[in-house]
Amino acid sequence: MLLSTLSFAFMNAMVKYLTDYPTLEIVFFRAIGSLVISFSYLKWMGIPQWGNQKKLMIFRSLVGVTSMILFFWGIHYITVGSAVTLRYVSPIFAGVLAVFYLKETIKPLQWLFFIMAFLGVYLIKNFDASNSNFGVFLVLLAAFFSAIVYILISKIGKGDHPVVVVHYFMLIATVVGGIGCFFFWKTPSLNDLFLLLSLGVFGFYGQLFMTKAFQNAEAHMVAPFKYVEVIFTLFFGVFVLYETYDFYHLIGTFLVVFSLILNVLYKSRLNNKIKKAT
Repeated sequence: MLLSTLSFAFMNAMVKYLTDYPTLEIVFFRAIGSLVISFSYLKWMGIPQWGNQKKLMIFRSLVGVTSMILFFWGIHYITVGSAVTLRYVSPIFAGVLAVFYLKETIKPLQWLFFIMAFLGVYLIKNFDASNSNFGVFLVLLAAFFSAIVYILISKIGKGDHPVVVVHYFMLIATVVGGIGCFFFWKTPSLNDLFLLLSLGVFGFYGQLFMTKAFQNAEAHMVAPFKYVEVIFTLFFGVFVLYETYDFYHLIGTFLVVFSLILNVLYKSRLNNKIKKAT
């Protein structure tokens, strides 16, 4: 999981560094690198690339691409640390959506965690160095669409190989980004071309390491470590991109991450009680 978060942090920092390029061009390069790897993996392993639940995976991919576009667009306007932290609000949106679509319930203590998280969002919004409400709105909207992705992945379940699910996502993202490049394009330098192509590599291995983490340990043991991505990204933001973060901004970041970790641990405890009872 730590390797996963480091991979994603590298990718986030490079997206911020490359914000002079159009969002859809960044989406295209982010996707095509992962697409080449996922296609090669499926061919090598002899796994059918089209899977079983085609319509559901296409819908999941379209929602995922929407989230990616909004997130990369938002990074243009706010610090990368703020963007990554705000995107992690998506489990709250997912929890609310799960009430309606998966018939789950939200316990009173979880509502307290959610309130803490949104207090953190408020502090980040008001003390981010960029002072861009539009950027905050874009990333929160990206988090909402990411929450829908969580719901759709839970519906897909184990009916399709996880790399097939990623393959669909990257294929559709490549198509959408490629179409966008016809309208929004900036020719990259050789150095920037290397960075753009590496987005897909870091993104793919971020997904791969995360999947392996959940396969090799219980979810409640590794899930909290996913939020280390925020720490890595803040590090890159300060020491590589020379971003500045206000004290109250960091307090907001802490509240978001801490409340979401508490929610993960609390849900795990509830699930363990249910398993023991049955």
